[in-house]
Amino acid sequence: MNRRVSSFLAFAALAAADASSADAFELTSLDIAEGKKIDMKHVYDSFGCTGANLSPELRWSDPPAGTKSFAVLAHDPDAPTGGAGFWHWLVVDIPPDARGLRQGAGDASGKHLPAGAHQLENDFGARAYGGPCPPPGAPHRYVFTIYALKIEKLGDAAHGRTAIAGFTINQNALAVASITGLFGR
Repeated sequence: MNRRVSSFLAFAALAAADASSADAFELTSLDIAEGKKIDMKHVYDSFGCTGANLSPELRWSDPPAGTKSFAVLAHDPDAPTGGAGFWHWLVVDIPPDARGLRQGAGDASGKHLPAGAHQLENDFGARAYGGPCPPPGAPHRYVFTIYALKIEKLGDAAHGRTAIAGFTINQNALAVASITGLFGR
């Protein structure tokens, strides 16, 4: 085999290995099933909704090499906000050895989050989980996303607006995985 073919095959093998490890990064949950209705225990408890507002359990596996932290974001892209959607939960600075958030970790105390992690203000105005509570009508999608990041901390972006935090997270993402649940009333 000539050197050029050998180099190409070595490059192709590395690329395939990188692609398969990136594809292996996965978000799962005992509480949120892809494309299924979100249980009332995870629904907001105000604005006409009567849920328990309990954040769902989330687990992730096989983050890519070089992951220095994680961020979890929960977003309703269907909210009637002029295209911005609605941010329900933002957890940042999750340490690289963490592999999940337990059910209820999104309470306002933050004491059930992994050490060093903290919550940013959601669109309800709280540094906590805020469950689904769409206006009456068609069900909305609630997208729970885990980001494997190449930075340890968000820094100043963690104390700013959700759009700036989202920009910083997306600019530093090594891999992304999501689950989408549904809720309507």
